[in-house]
Amino acid sequence: MSSNRHILTAVAWPYTNGPRHIGHVSGFGVPSDVFSRFQRMSGNNVLMVSGTDEHGTPILVLADQEGLSPRDLADRYNRVIAEDLVALGLSYDLFTRTTTGNHYDVVQKLFIALYENGYVFTHTTKGAVSPSTGRTLPDRYIEGTCPICGYDGARGDQCDNCGNQLDPIDLLAPRSRVNGETPEFVDTEHFMLDLPAFASVLEEWLASKEGDWRPNVLKFSRNLVEDLQPRAVTRDLNWGVPIPLEGWKDNPNKRLYVWFDAVIGYLSASIEWAERIGDPEAWRRWWQGEDAESFYFMGKDNIVFHSVIWPAILLGESGRVGQNGEPGVFGELNVPTEVVSSEFLTMEGQKFSSSRSVVIYVRDFLERYSADALRYFIMAAGPETHDTDFTWAEFVRRNNDELVAAWGNLVNRSVSMAAKNIGHIPEAGEFTDEDERVLAASRSAFDTVGQRLERSQFKAALQEAMRTVAEANKYISEQAPWVLRKTDPERMATVLHVALQLVQDANTLLTPFLPESANKVHAMLGGTGTWTGMPRIDTGRDTIGGSEEAVEYPVITGDYADNVARWESMPIATGTPLERPQPLFAKLDPSVVDEELARLSAEAG
Repeated sequence: MSSNRHILTAVAWPYTNGPRHIGHVSGFGVPSDVFSRFQRMSGNNVLMVSGTDEHGTPILVLADQEGLSPRDLADRYNRVIAEDLVALGLSYDLFTRTTTGNHYDVVQKLFIALYENGYVFTHTTKGAVSPSTGRTLPDRYIEGTCPICGYDGARGDQCDNCGNQLDPIDLLAPRSRVNGETPEFVDTEHFMLDLPAFASVLEEWLASKEGDWRPNVLKFSRNLVEDLQPRAVTRDLNWGVPIPLEGWKDNPNKRLYVWFDAVIGYLSASIEWAERIGDPEAWRRWWQGEDAESFYFMGKDNIVFHSVIWPAILLGESGRVGQNGEPGVFGELNVPTEVVSSEFLTMEGQKFSSSRSVVIYVRDFLERYSADALRYFIMAAGPETHDTDFTWAEFVRRNNDELVAAWGNLVNRSVSMAAKNIGHIPEAGEFTDEDERVLAASRSAFDTVGQRLERSQFKAALQEAMRTVAEANKYISEQAPWVLRKTDPERMATVLHVALQLVQDANTLLTPFLPESANKVHAMLGGTGTWTGMPRIDTGRDTIGGSEEAVEYPVITGDYADNVARWESMPIATGTPLERPQPLFAKLDPSVVDEELARLSAEAG
């Protein structure tokens, strides 16, 4: 692959109905960051965007329960989630929110384009109403038995068991989540997205992805296209993006629904980012043209929105389906290059559930353990292509055996021996065949690991990177520089030079996975400048939730363009002073397992 590509990393939008747990970030967060950091190191132009998803009925449900307005609830969790994602080191160019005036404007313009191209039409459907209060019951206020798989606990918009999209009236034995009563269904008029109109072009597009996408994602997506039905893009709600048409925009109880507006956030966030850097048209470099690529990261429950619905919206806005369509105000927009979906992470054999306290929130985790330790576990043992179980025993084992005893030990022994015996990075004498072999193997790892990362095969990439760590440890043990110190100081200097070059290479290979510790290793080797940039919380300013006055809100951004790290073997600088290093990772006592299981049991009651 050539460098200087324009790569959009589009990361699923976390929902503001509470803090995010480690199962969430294993799907959308850490994989997308590993991918983005690798692409930046490879010389490519990356735009990584996302934000908090702040509309929809779960927000209304929780706001009612807590006696807050939806806006106040969204404000609270927008900040909590932003702080947690920064602590995890996720290198967003912009992490914003779906309640900004900019987002409302972009969503409405895409809706207008679809409407004018004939892909949105009105239709009278059955809406749920509470018999006791007369209030509209949005989809997620209703649950019942799925008519497709029989799962009791399906929601009015989707069955989490079989993944099929539903309408409340489809449910068997429907009941209100507010008070348990059976809802009444009355006529209500909504706008529908004509998904069947896109069936053939979507099938052709998905067929072209054979061999490029993860097989589970592609198979699921192609099955969905076989039975597309029109889908409502509006709901009977008072919290959301207003419908931008005469006779509708002033209706206080009709809004564009969350599933429609959230996916458009990728575009609106890109446009907001361009405004922030003072180049309002810059977003187009990632959304238009043959050299622009886009990779969407999420958990498997979001596949339908990214592999079917969002491409349909983009095709409809671009006027690329029917004979009479015209591009909207944004012009023709690219459909996704790849939809990279992870499976589910469970915990100690159970599905994550905040309501049942079967959960580990990111914030709580990072109060006790390092961000890189969590990132490492997710990438080494996470749900890349199949559901995976998080256990405290396995977390402790990987931390101690792999991060501490393998990688941390390699760094510590190499730098400390050179610092103690020489005081700086030594020059090399004549290389032996074994020196040449291990250095060549280290250099070749960049192609091997890079090819895996290019295909989002993160687990295999990390295994290859850690294999170079094992080879380096083996080399040092066999060469025994501590013995050479007395018998052949010149040879010791060469061995330590090779060892430090292996540390430098391994650190580069591990940088996308372990950015915080990678910066520490760079400093231990006497490096200057920013090795790999870390995110920060900055300030955005816009109207929020349809308010009239602009306010400030937190956004995530960072400086990643001028980082030192490059995806190549970078020669160590001989003569650079070295100091005795601090341990890179903390070894965990085995008692951590029992302590955490006891905490989990106590919280679950």
